[in-house]
Amino acid sequence: MRRHPRRGEAGREVSTDSSGRAAAGTAPSERGAEVGRRIGVGLMYGLWKPRVLGAWRMPATGPAILAVNHSHIIDGPMVMGVSPRPTHFLIKKEAFVGPLDPFLTAIGQVKVDRSGADRGAITRALDVLRAGGVLGIFPEGTRGEGDFASLRAGLAYFAVRSGAPVVPVAVLGSSKRPGRLIKGLPPLRSRVDVVFGDPFEAGDGSGRRTRKALDEATERIQKQLSAHLENARRLTGR
Repeated sequence: MRRHPRRGEAGREVSTDSSGRAAAGTAPSERGAEVGRRIGVGLMYGLWKPRVLGAWRMPATGPAILAVNHSHIIDGPMVMGVSPRPTHFLIKKEAFVGPLDPFLTAIGQVKVDRSGADRGAITRALDVLRAGGVLGIFPEGTRGEGDFASLRAGLAYFAVRSGAPVVPVAVLGSSKRPGRLIKGLPPLRSRVDVVFGDPFEAGDGSGRRTRKALDEATERIQKQLSAHLENARRLTGR
């Protein structure tokens, strides 16, 4: 099958096969992520009552990384729907099952194998940032208390490697609440607060990518995210 170069949405050349489909390993589609954002808007506002605070803090253009706390399964779709820009989330490969696999891929989300260093996912995520897009990450790695108490090094790696600012995002008001019809979901038509914080640089400006630099960046990120979560809770009364 022959490959044909064409211009990607960020002006880069990407490889396509004779049917016009993007070859494996190319950057996720920003157009697809915009479709996902519109779907998210309809679902989130139809099923719950999102209250979005501080969305204006998100950079209007250029690369950015959304660092989102993770306590329930709607965090990703909720942020995707209320974000002012299309967002490509890093999502565990276990979520890509059955019809969800082609759907999540079509809306520009990034499949990641958490069992090891997934170089393909790392490349696709960096491609999003190089193209000036928005990458969404759950820095805790999995659902938990959603308090940013334990961060993995992945967020620091992407922030230091790309130089993209980190935007803290707190999703509040749906965990540990009665009235759920489905376990893991907040009660239908309940209010969910999404609070965007001020962007910040994770690196120290030296451009170092050593293990020590990443550890320092992770510590810096954790302090910023924890402070944002505390402020968001104070602001929302959650």
